[in-house]
Amino acid sequence: MDLSTTSVMAAKDYLYKAESLVKEYLLADSYVSYTAVLGGILMCKMVYDITHLVSSFYYKSYASLTKAQKLEWNNRGISTVHAIFITYMSVYLVFFSHLFSDHLDGPITSRNSNLSNFTLGVSVGYFITDIAMIFWVYPSLGGMEYVLHHILSLISIVYSIYSGEGQLYTYMVLISEATTPGINLRWFLDTAGLKKSKAYLVNGVWMVVAWLVARILLFIYLFYHIYFHYDQVMQMQTFSCLLVFGVPTVLLIMNTVWFAKILRGLKKTMTKRD
Repeated sequence: MDLSTTSVMAAKDYLYKAESLVKEYLLADSYVSYTAVLGGILMCKMVYDITHLVSSFYYKSYASLTKAQKLEWNNRGISTVHAIFITYMSVYLVFFSHLFSDHLDGPITSRNSNLSNFTLGVSVGYFITDIAMIFWVYPSLGGMEYVLHHILSLISIVYSIYSGEGQLYTYMVLISEATTPGINLRWFLDTAGLKKSKAYLVNGVWMVVAWLVARILLFIYLFYHIYFHYDQVMQMQTFSCLLVFGVPTVLLIMNTVWFAKILRGLKKTMTKRD
């Protein structure tokens, strides 16, 4: 047996062992959530570095930003990627998959799957990373309202994975992340000195529409859904019920306050352009 054949066989054996490790441990039912959390944290690190690299190469003014601005610039790159990922997965699981279909037997509030747990785990990894960065440079990346938002999100998601309950409503809330790319783009344009551009105005209008749909109307639909599945909701554990009723209520209040600020900001921008 020649050296090349031996090398090929060794490589195949190594690949087989690696696949076995992934299937039997990392993606096993009992470990999939932990793997996802670790993957979410590593994803944040990777996106942070890529955002820094791409921005340095394609945006000449990036080098002139302050250290705090560069940190927030890269941080918003992370939140944008997470928002796109979690919005896509949430919309799919809530509206297009059969996991939460009313046509299936059993309470809709107790359904979960490896895919739903993995997706939530990735989101946990993101929120852990982001809140750690917020505390590290507090309050540069956000004040107490952001801390409250992240803590509520982490408690809800972690308990939803742990208990397997209420994941439908957790995903409905996570769809609100659809507004994050618009918020980040607005900050990028402002930092790049493009506050008077047409793109800034269009983005402002889009933010108002997206916020109204994803953070106001969708939450109203969530409470409507809870009302018509109240008997199933009350079958959950007490803490799950508290989360299902409490967290969306607090977030809806916060979203309404932020929505008013967005409207005032858009009105101010349009007034200056007249």
